[in-house]
Amino acid sequence: MPTGQERATIVRRAVRVAVAASAGFYPLLYGAGLPVMALYALFAPIAVGLLSPVPGSGRQRVSVMLRALPPALVLATLGTLLAVQTWAAVGGMLAVGFVLAFAAVGGLRPAGVAPGLQLFYILACFPPYALGTLGQRLAGLTLGVLALAACELLLPDPPAASYPERLARALGEAARGAAPGGVPPEKLREAGARLRLASVPPAERPAGAGRTDRALEQGGRAVRRLLDQLATLAETPPAGPDPASAALLDRVSELCTTCARFLRTGTGPPVAGALEEAMRDFQAERVRLASGPPGERPPVKVLRRQSQVLALAESARMAEITTDIAVHGRPTEPAVPRRLFWYAELSTPRLWARRVTGNVTFRSVLFQNALRTALGLAAARAVAGSLDLSHGFWVLLAVLTLGRTTAGATWRAVRLAVAGNAAGALVAGALLIGLGPHTDAYAALLAPVMLVAFALGPLLGIAYAQGLFTLVVATAFAQIEPVTWRLSEARMIDVVTGSVIGLLCGLLAWPAGARREVHRAMAELLRVCAELVPVTAQALLTPAGGSRAAPQTLPGVHRLRLAEAAYAQYRTEAPGEDTRTDWHAMLIAANHMLLGAHWLPRFGLRPEAGASAPAAAWARTTAEELVAETDRIAAELTGAPAPVRRWTAPDGPPPTPLSVDLEVWMTSLAHQLTRIDSSLTPPPGPDAPPVTPSRRRTAPPG
Repeated sequence: MPTGQERATIVRRAVRVAVAASAGFYPLLYGAGLPVMALYALFAPIAVGLLSPVPGSGRQRVSVMLRALPPALVLATLGTLLAVQTWAAVGGMLAVGFVLAFAAVGGLRPAGVAPGLQLFYILACFPPYALGTLGQRLAGLTLGVLALAACELLLPDPPAASYPERLARALGEAARGAAPGGVPPEKLREAGARLRLASVPPAERPAGAGRTDRALEQGGRAVRRLLDQLATLAETPPAGPDPASAALLDRVSELCTTCARFLRTGTGPPVAGALEEAMRDFQAERVRLASGPPGERPPVKVLRRQSQVLALAESARMAEITTDIAVHGRPTEPAVPRRLFWYAELSTPRLWARRVTGNVTFRSVLFQNALRTALGLAAARAVAGSLDLSHGFWVLLAVLTLGRTTAGATWRAVRLAVAGNAAGALVAGALLIGLGPHTDAYAALLAPVMLVAFALGPLLGIAYAQGLFTLVVATAFAQIEPVTWRLSEARMIDVVTGSVIGLLCGLLAWPAGARREVHRAMAELLRVCAELVPVTAQALLTPAGGSRAAPQTLPGVHRLRLAEAAYAQYRTEAPGEDTRTDWHAMLIAANHMLLGAHWLPRFGLRPEAGASAPAAAWARTTAEELVAETDRIAAELTGAPAPVRRWTAPDGPPPTPLSVDLEVWMTSLAHQLTRIDSSLTPPPGPDAPPVTPSRRRTAPPG
């Protein structure tokens, strides 16, 4: 059920659309006597304000509407010209349908306004072929869009917190968590969970291809990882005085405060490189002390905590770089490691070109959706034209509004829509029979019927929305030309025809939507990045003076980019059955593997020259277990057969001496994999079977 705030938003939208549609329809029909212009003035606010879910605040939606007005005029003109022949209208529908549906690569706002633009072509491309009415059509369309834009400004929705503001708030929590006294661990993790894109309103998600949106999305992952690391650190009390860690935490707290202020104001840039320098000094001092005489070396517990502090400082450094890119558009200092910030030096046109060309493939969900939509609309236009269906544009409207990205969701929508239309057709038929040709009665009913339909439809569901919209159609068309109860019959036939076409497209063309692709991309990402763990462990276990080549991270970075793209596409769809799955956590874990593989072989503490064989065996066994657990999660994501196995990492700390940084890194990865797996497992219900011992896993202590 919608929340109180969501209900208020729906009612405000209904008022805006009803007022804008009435403001154009009544004066043009009854004052100027221009029925064609009146029809377009009525239809434009409904298409753009109701049938096109443009996200954002009032001003944001007005900006999108005004920028969409010129393309809308072009599409209405094109539809008018191509209405001369069915084959011409079908060809135009195929091209227009694909281009507008594929516009979703530009983000949620282009994807939101695309259905409205589709409808302007659809309405104009049906007979009668009346080129002489083109001026009226364009004028009515323009008046309708401008009236809706005015209503958006006069009755706006309250603005939602932007993603930069959400990021700034999370950085504020991180700053307090790194300061003495700190923040309770559960509050830090709650602040991180609020950065999941699933928890962010669609209008505020950084989904664009430009540097700013990419940096904000990457920064959200870095800050969420930082908050989780701070929570873990707070759960591990210090083993004794550690002024070096306290000083580095102060640096982290100061940096988070500065970055938060920078995101809010755009002024006071982060102290470029200051944290990087502090981290290098901190690690150099650790290496010096750990390499000293046995009696002067810090306790292992102190070294472990220092490693945790250094790792969270690395996350803060990532947040600093992404904040710099998001605000400036480019990094003001070298972004290291460069492969993780591959987009930072590319121009916006090149980034958009990569986004578009990267989606011109049958593996792209956006390409699949665009092709499915275009074929469905073209088939509907061909059927409506060949059978000469009355008001045939309703066939295409049904395909456009009832089509979903999965076959199951399409069937549910079609089933409810047909039932709702049947009920609406009966009521509308009775209304038309009862009122007959009394135009004044329909005029009095139209505005309140629109208000009720546009408010209750979204609140009560698709069946009510379709049934009430049938009443709107009946009361509107009864004022433009004489109609009988057969108008309801025609709408019912058209909706059923469009529903069948949409359902067939859903069954025949990629019926699983983005779900399968995001599962596959995330599984491949985890598998490839997990291969870095044993290689990194081997590099860290090499004693001082040995060769310690860093693992090759390029394949992991490539998979990360593919997974990020699949995740962005998945977020454009309606939530499916796996809303609990923490995809964000998978990207975070992959980033953590890549970062560790990058900096641990170069700067991590080395084991002592006489490192014991049990210590090395612990590290290798744990690395193998991490890979096996990652493979099991990947198999679960893709549905591949995999044995249900138990996490068998050792119950206690590793034998010493060992590379403490390696131990902390692998322990953190174990906790992240446990969290991912818990999001894949449905919560136990009253009838759920008990969890067997073979399904329980315990991560190594940290």
